[in-house]
Amino acid sequence: MRRYLFSAVAAAAVIAGTNAVYADAAAAKKWIDDEFQPSALNKDEQMAEMQWFIDAAAPFSGMEINVLSEGIPTHGYESEVLTKAFEEITGIKVNHQILGEGEVVQAVQTQMQTKRNLYDAYVNDSDLIGTHSRLQLAYNLTEMMGGEFAGVTNPGLDLDDFMGLQFTTGPDGNLYQLPDQQFANLYWFRKDWFDREDLQAAFKEKYGYDLGVPVNWSAYEDIAEFFSEDVKEIDGTAIYGHMDYGKRAPDLGWRMTDAWLSMAGAGDKGEPNGVPVDEWGIRMEAGTCNPVGASTSRGGAANGPAAVYAIRKWDEWLRKYAPPGAASYDFYQSLPALSQGNVAQQIFWYTAFTADMVKSQADGNNTVDADGNPLWRMAPSPHGPYWEEGQKVGYQDVGSWTILKSTPVDRAKAAWLYAQFVVSKTVDVRKSHVGLTFIRDSSVRHESFTERAPKLGGLVEFYRSPDRVAWSPTGINVPDYPKLAQIWWQQIGDVNSGAFTPQEAMDRLAQEMDTVMGRMQAADEAANVYGGCGPRLNPESDPAEWLAKPGAPKAKLDNEKPQGQTVNYDELVARWAAN
Repeated sequence: MRRYLFSAVAAAAVIAGTNAVYADAAAAKKWIDDEFQPSALNKDEQMAEMQWFIDAAAPFSGMEINVLSEGIPTHGYESEVLTKAFEEITGIKVNHQILGEGEVVQAVQTQMQTKRNLYDAYVNDSDLIGTHSRLQLAYNLTEMMGGEFAGVTNPGLDLDDFMGLQFTTGPDGNLYQLPDQQFANLYWFRKDWFDREDLQAAFKEKYGYDLGVPVNWSAYEDIAEFFSEDVKEIDGTAIYGHMDYGKRAPDLGWRMTDAWLSMAGAGDKGEPNGVPVDEWGIRMEAGTCNPVGASTSRGGAANGPAAVYAIRKWDEWLRKYAPPGAASYDFYQSLPALSQGNVAQQIFWYTAFTADMVKSQADGNNTVDADGNPLWRMAPSPHGPYWEEGQKVGYQDVGSWTILKSTPVDRAKAAWLYAQFVVSKTVDVRKSHVGLTFIRDSSVRHESFTERAPKLGGLVEFYRSPDRVAWSPTGINVPDYPKLAQIWWQQIGDVNSGAFTPQEAMDRLAQEMDTVMGRMQAADEAANVYGGCGPRLNPESDPAEWLAKPGAPKAKLDNEKPQGQTVNYDELVARWAAN
């Protein structure tokens, strides 16, 4: 998900007609003809798929269910349009509620703790896969599709078509979540400025290499400095070389757990997550399901030199190169800032913002031309000096349908039908055009996106490229996401406020994570709370012993700013297309 206030969705007109609820093929045909185009299926195939939903839903007709997701355009479309379609086609009424992401996580946690059925299904981050697979409080979808859900599992679901299933699969090899929307954090930049010959010449004269897409953090820093301190103004507007946010709030934690440490190079090699040390700095040895610590004293990397470097650079760039006030922005306030048109680049930009960033000038977007063509592009994320080939290079969010065992089976079946409906091939291409959060390979490769690609700033090219697998969500090393995630923003916030240095803050964070994981270990050993896969902390030892070993945690580099490296964007896209 990540993570911005619900914005109104420019959804197509809702089908006009009677207010009566009816579940039949006539309703399906209306929706197919008037709304569900384009589609990966032809109309006959769409009708066949909808007929299956009509038949499968018959025992639940008249039921009313409740589901919850965060507010992004994709979920707005589901809540405002697809619920109506589903009700008219199947007779099942869905109350699809939209809340902030932190509230969604809290609701999931509350339902797991109380065993009360607050919602019949959630779209929550695949970041919780370690939690769901260990606590065994969510339905194991692999088992359910072969068992109680067999009669309500769409034969055309085509799991192989989903791009993010590896992120929603537990260490036991079973599926616990079904992807609903997916987006990556990529590098964003003003290509129109980067293409100016005068700026190219000035940059090369000062730094000795070409102005282009930064490959490493050194180049990103040079470009930030160049636009903030050398260029300073374009077309009479003060401009800045960097954008980020720093308010002491829960979304600041997401900003860091979303692979920021991994991008700096804190973790180990391995995809989708580092082995044995992941992007949170948590160590879990290969072949086990038991995390052993986050602190360098236990073999983790959360307070190692690479992690401290990552936090220091975030704080430094925010203070030196971002627009005034950015340090006090939260996630939600930072989004509109780019559309003002006064920022040259952003190292950590979520592609879920694409739908807003392609709005017209009339909508207040200063990053498109008069014809609606983007003046910006997205590109792969640069990496820090501790990064090594084979490590993940960024975060990919996979908001996924999750059904908890506290939901009665009949309501769970109805919710499972709705979840499948909103990701069905009948619907998904159209939904993808609204929200631009691809989950199916067949959708991103649909001819309609070939036509639309020039208006989307590199989004389609990225999702058609083999590079997309190097961006991944939080993995299975994190034993209980809700419990651990809340620690991050408080400690990181203390860096921005000046209360603690990056080293002090990360030492405190790593220690607190180990303390919380110690409680999980005790609960697991006493009552099998985590199915035997809870933490088993290593004894503390001298961090120097771990830092001297190969892999993460990594010893401090003598030079944390190597020579900047850039690549030409057009050459990059050509390479993507060739693959």
